Amino acid sequence: MKLSDLYWYRITPLHFLLWPISVLYGFLLTLKKLCYWLDIFPSVKLPVTVIVIDSISVEDGSKMPLLLWLVDCLTTQGYQPGIITHDNSDTPDLPREITSESDPYSIDGKTLLLAHRCRASCPVWVGKDRIATAHALLNAHPECNIIICNGGMQYYRLERDIEIITVNFSEHSFGNGLSVPAGPLRINLNQLKKSDILVTNGKPDHYPDMSKWGKTYNTMQLTDEMVYNVLKPEIQQSISHFKNKQLHIVTDADNSRWCLDLMQNKGLHAKLHSYAENHRFSQHEINLPEADVILMPEENALQCRKFAHDKLWALPRKAWINSELLEILTKKLENKN
Repeated sequence: MKLSDLYWYRITPLHFLLWPISVLYGFLLTLKKLCYWLDIFPSVKLPVTVIVIDSISVEDGSKMPLLLWLVDCLTTQGYQPGIITHDNSDTPDLPREITSESDPYSIDGKTLLLAHRCRASCPVWVGKDRIATAHALLNAHPECNIIICNGGMQYYRLERDIEIITVNFSEHSFGNGLSVPAGPLRINLNQLKKSDILVTNGKPDHYPDMSKWGKTYNTMQLTDEMVYNVLKPEIQQSISHFKNKQLHIVTDADNSRWCLDLMQNKGLHAKLHSYAENHRFSQHEINLPEADVILMPEENALQCRKFAHDKLWALPRKAWINSELLEILTKKLENKN
């Protein structure tokens, strides 16, 4: 269990200390944004369209499927996007390109997943400084006409043309409804009225009043029905196919709650092996002789490709999104050109 699980999903005596810090943190973010708006702090405008995509919650797992959907849509319509991301691993400061063949021990799982799924159609660059990373990407790939910034909602130094914020209506995402560090929310919910595009997932029955938010598109559903064999990705199966197998699920802490929900929702009887956040998996951790099938979230499974065996299956998480969001996004892009 992560330390945040002890207080992000409940109210404890610790919140007498954490809540004032959250209020101060929110005030400082608002002040910072105002300083950029007044040009007290200089911002940077890139020569191409910039789309920032982020989530309201530190624990929101719907951002990555939405980003991958966005890349597919843009390339289908003839755009040539590139992705910049801030890697969570101990990488060098200089920007660098990540490919599906990059060393999985030098990058985090989500960055490797982006590189694997996007491949040649959309370059993925990582670096500590998002603006320097964007310039490096554009210098290496001058054909790119859109930069997608993975994260960076509060990185006001980079001017954005379109901002897409995901809102996942779940206890795991909203927690106790407080902002960091007292809760998992990145921003005060009242600030959502200023966002370009809000994309929601799930039912808002027991969550805050959305009437004060900006235009909201309740258009996303996450699917996790199909898995593929890591050694032979062309072989796919429905996850229900493994119900009567000796099933083990191996994951890191980032995905453990999703895997627990998956077991419950799909009626899977499996043994769960959960490792630390951003864990780098080794061969012995997937060598489970008693298992008929070993399932791993795709971003974890990709780290194991070099020593994978035929029992190892990857579980992708994909976004189904209706045409309303695509239409509004297309109109915004046309207005920018």
